[in-house]
Amino acid sequence: MGRLAYTRREGRSRPSRLSLAAALLAGSLGAALAFFFDIDRGRYRRNQARDRIAGFARRAWRRFRRQARYTVTEIAGTGQRLTHLRPENSSPDEVTLAQRVESQIFRDPGVPQGRINLNVEDGVVVLRGQLERPEQIRHLEASARKVPGVKGVKNLLHLPGAPAARAL
Repeated sequence: MGRLAYTRREGRSRPSRLSLAAALLAGSLGAALAFFFDIDRGRYRRNQARDRIAGFARRAWRRFRRQARYTVTEIAGTGQRLTHLRPENSSPDEVTLAQRVESQIFRDPGVPQGRINLNVEDGVVVLRGQLERPEQIRHLEASARKVPGVKGVKNLLHLPGAPAARAL
């Protein structure tokens, strides 16, 4: 019952699937030729088909180029994003850190700039000098601790008449 095309029933052969496909293809080709080579409208139909195929090809090429540009820029953008995902050096260098601390502690106009020496060693701020009041010393130390990147503060500030603390 479910055999291939060459089975015989009652003395007749059934047409094969291949010959049916060939017949459909030949019929379609004949219809297309008749459509495009018609005496009255054939030239118009051929020109229309040529223009439509050319337009389709141009639009497909534009879409391809647009997609290619998009893909290239997305890849470049992903590369940039991955590059900037690496953590930067979270602690600034000693010179930059010293400048930031100076900027922070010398904002107050009441702080005598010429009597304070500031150094940074491995992220630790070393304050040296002489101030008039103990609250100024505490204020400068607290201001220096607030600066991002400061790991610690070594306070060697002293009051007038008191001996200077020695760094160890």
